[in-house]
Amino acid sequence: MPARRPKRRAQPYVPLDVDRLMQGTARVERRATGEWHVQPMSERSSVKDYACPGCGGTVAAGTAHVVVWRADSIFGERAVEERRHWHTGCWRAN
Repeated sequence: MPARRPKRRAQPYVPLDVDRLMQGTARVERRATGEWHVQPMSERSSVKDYACPGCGGTVAAGTAHVVVWRADSIFGERAVEERRHWHTGCWRAN
């Protein structure tokens, strides 16, 4: 008689969060000016216009870009309030 395999327990179905996968994960980057949190934003997540501090141009709604704020700030929540939206290319060139 063949050995019985235990039944696999049914796991609840958790749908994949495609937006989060497309957006990417936050990371910390070190620059000459300090440490920075960098969060990629997908086209879908970008719902309003922002001024890019790198070029002074507009990061238009529906444009993939990055959101950047200080990681090494002693001000905690204030640093998050001071986050800025950059064109990805402008941030890389910075």
